[in-house]
Amino acid sequence: MEAMNKKAKVYLVGAGPGRIDLITVRGLELIKAADCIVYDKLVNTGLLKYACPDAELISVPKRIGTESFKQEQINNLLLEKSRQHKSIVRLKGGDPSIFGRGVDEAGFLSQAGVEIEIVPGITAALGASCYSGIPLTDRNIASEVIFVTGHEAEGKKLTSIDWNLLAKFSGTIVFYMGMENLSENVSRLIDNGKSPDTPAAAVANATLPSQRTVKAALSTIAARCETEKIEAPALIFIGPTARGDIRLEWLNSLPLFGKTLVITRDAQGNAEFAAKLSDRMASVIEMPVTKLKALTDSTEFIKTLSVIHQYDWVIFTSCNGVETFFAALSKLGKDSRVFSSAKIAAIGIRTGDCLSNFGIKADFVPEAFTSSQLAKGLIEFTNLKNKKVLLLRSQIASDDLPQLLEAAGASVHNVPVYTQEKNLCDFKAVSQNKIDWLTFASPFAADCFFEQAGADFVKKTNAKVASIGPVTSKKLAALGMKIDIEASEHTFDGLISAIEEYELALSK
Repeated sequence: MEAMNKKAKVYLVGAGPGRIDLITVRGLELIKAADCIVYDKLVNTGLLKYACPDAELISVPKRIGTESFKQEQINNLLLEKSRQHKSIVRLKGGDPSIFGRGVDEAGFLSQAGVEIEIVPGITAALGASCYSGIPLTDRNIASEVIFVTGHEAEGKKLTSIDWNLLAKFSGTIVFYMGMENLSENVSRLIDNGKSPDTPAAAVANATLPSQRTVKAALSTIAARCETEKIEAPALIFIGPTARGDIRLEWLNSLPLFGKTLVITRDAQGNAEFAAKLSDRMASVIEMPVTKLKALTDSTEFIKTLSVIHQYDWVIFTSCNGVETFFAALSKLGKDSRVFSSAKIAAIGIRTGDCLSNFGIKADFVPEAFTSSQLAKGLIEFTNLKNKKVLLLRSQIASDDLPQLLEAAGASVHNVPVYTQEKNLCDFKAVSQNKIDWLTFASPFAADCFFEQAGADFVKKTNAKVASIGPVTSKKLAALGMKIDIEASEHTFDGLISAIEEYELALSK
């Protein structure tokens, strides 16, 4: 046998039931350190963003046609990668030891002399139970639970499932991979004596914003799933607990669960916004209709940076401005000491928090997060007469802020550190989904979105429009859009809260 890389190790890691943050701490640490990650189709690919930039990422889907991998191919691939890399993560949906081929893969590698470690994951039944309000056990009605494969190995002539035992089982039965053979498995249970009236439920896309739950009697669950278009991946729960417990249905109480929101910032801003919405179990379609371009290589910026200590006040009006500025400082081998005795103002709490990430505590943050409120608040906070003020912000920002500061006697120097440019997007995902909300966080994003989507997009989709604040609302109105809500706090969190309050009011 060819000599193995003695330092190589393959980690069979359970990725959990679907939601990214339901992976174990150990699993996430291994993903971050891996040289190579070999992952299944059912793994949430959002986990791959934690991989090293130079890690080799290999998808090995099964049963999807010409791109499908057979188990023997996956085994040999893992063996091959163990000769090329030191740390290989075999990332599998759920838990690697429950109804997957983790046992086969681990045995094959171990026999070939490759060091292995099996890292457990939250199996799908646990995730589906906690997110659907269907308990696996209940001390009053179900003291036992059993996991069963709904799809046995291909080519297997005799079943290993004791259908007579299952028919008599009084606890909770959970079928994995149960959709393809649902009608057949239901018939086997009933033919062996299971009551047709036994409660049953199907949970599809467990723990994800797209999760759906269907409940029915055992005799009608297959027909109900077909009517409701429930598709794999889904688990089937059978037994008294499948009725569910309304007290445990916390997911249904989230106002954004089941809602689809379109977000329209640049890619980085969308990622942050999407993470907040995903925490509320909303489905998110990211449409980066703008892209950020740094302007910190300009002669004006470099010259200003050399005399920044001479200003009385330096004002930041966005996180983009803060992050772009400090990225330029780092590139030039400088740090926050360039400010010297200059005081710092931020347009709002979020921008202030961004500054704190770089060790800067803002001297002034207004209670309302608009340019006009920043100017008015700063004028009340301190005497600006004959003071030198530096604005570090977007090139396409309005003139309201400098005009108000100058009217108060300040000498204002406006230096753009970045700009937003139009970015062409593929609107396929938007056109193929039912959209509940369109969200806009800047006038420029509104312009760019409707230039590509068309002015009649809202009418065609019946989507509601959410604006982050009055400046953006003014632009949307100019574009002929009806604004359903405007955030009173002009931040991502404020916008989300406004949408949630609207949805809660509708549900009452």
